[in-house]
Amino acid sequence: MNSHDLRRLDNSHVWHPFTAMSAFRDEQAPIIVEAEGFHLIDTEGRRFIDGHSSLWCNIHGHRVPAIDEAIQKQLNRVAHSTLLGLSNEPSIALATELVQQAPLGLNKVFFSDCGAAGVEAALKIAYQYHRQKSNPSEKRDLFVCLEQAYHGDTVGAMSLGGIDPFHSLFGSLLFPAKRVPTPGGSRRQRDRNSNPPTGFAFRTNIFDSSRLLSETEELAELERMLEENAHRIAGFVIEPLVQAAAGILVHPHGYLKKVRELTQRHDILLIADEIAVGFGRTGTLFACEQENVSPDILILSKGLTGGYLPLAATLVTDEIYNAFLGDPWLGRTFQHGHTYTGNPLACAAALASLQLIHTNQVVPNAQRMSEVLRREMTSLTRSDPPHQRQTSTHARVLEVRQKGTMVGIELVQDNAELSPFPPEKRVGHLVTTACRRRGVILRNIGDVVVLMPAPSMPEPLVVELCQIVKESLAEISTLVI
Repeated sequence: MNSHDLRRLDNSHVWHPFTAMSAFRDEQAPIIVEAEGFHLIDTEGRRFIDGHSSLWCNIHGHRVPAIDEAIQKQLNRVAHSTLLGLSNEPSIALATELVQQAPLGLNKVFFSDCGAAGVEAALKIAYQYHRQKSNPSEKRDLFVCLEQAYHGDTVGAMSLGGIDPFHSLFGSLLFPAKRVPTPGGSRRQRDRNSNPPTGFAFRTNIFDSSRLLSETEELAELERMLEENAHRIAGFVIEPLVQAAAGILVHPHGYLKKVRELTQRHDILLIADEIAVGFGRTGTLFACEQENVSPDILILSKGLTGGYLPLAATLVTDEIYNAFLGDPWLGRTFQHGHTYTGNPLACAAALASLQLIHTNQVVPNAQRMSEVLRREMTSLTRSDPPHQRQTSTHARVLEVRQKGTMVGIELVQDNAELSPFPPEKRVGHLVTTACRRRGVILRNIGDVVVLMPAPSMPEPLVVELCQIVKESLAEISTLVI
């Protein structure tokens, strides 16, 4: 079928996720039919740099021979066999490899088929663990998360969320959770004086002017809340170092380590959601490594298979796992699972991807990419103290936030006045569509433009990506009022 026919059928039958469908129908978005390396190719033969790693999951590029071969070899043996009461070779090999590479102490692996499912498994494991451990506690029924958190869009994962456009509508469906301030959030608020932006990434009470906290006060509030509720808290769920879907909010160094110290003190499980930040994106294989933190539960997905197939892994300690052991009739079994848990094709792809990460030196490449991105973004950033932001080099850019290969460019109507764009202008979306016209695929989060190139992308392509983003910012800056 040609582009016209495909688009007509797409508009007639496909409901796209996180997409304003009434606008999408008229936008003539590319229909991808092919890929090569770090480019996507549409029905018209146009090539696009995959600037967001096909939604943050691609690691090595597309059509990677080693991963293609691994999937084909497995396909010639068996495509799927359940893990419910059976085993398969690729899942055993992958679990073994993950345990060897994960932070110390995470020796057991529970597979599922997407990041949100991995989070759901972690929540249920933590809840059941506290009721079956050697000193059981029936009262531990609360989870702690950060304001502006995002851990997925299933009901349990949403209960830990704090991004109003994603979560507020479903409030009555969700279980209650305790929230603590996003670290560094209050300092960003103070930099904006009394007129903070109200763009997509900043609509929750973290930026309420009545809650201006110093770093010391943020930690004190965290410590107080954990201490007061320790007898009821089952786990603390956190994206280590960076809150990705909140608009690339980067945590101050040392915060994760402090959370680990406090959770250990109060026998609270630390659940690290590395779905978005894992596999080299922050400059180490796992983000937890940067503060020498070993969580009790680690959730992996997205880049786990190199961006090829759906798969998630929830890793836990022996102590947690052992609480589920006992005679079958005692009812200690973890009654949870999915049809495609440990799918052999996905596990084969993940094994090949993990091997490539090491043989191709992907993490060192990501570290070099980080410096390239920082250098290329210099023209958009400012070296002035916060109270002198009116001298910013770019009138529409409030700040550029970066950790490793993860970059968020927050746009405002006027940098001097710190005034946001009206949401109906969809300025972030205008920038990403301008990028698309120049041959780059990106996705914005409200008025935050997110760059998330694959950690193995070569430097010249990273430079080209950044140049196109800056050209697109310049174009839209002249059009919006």
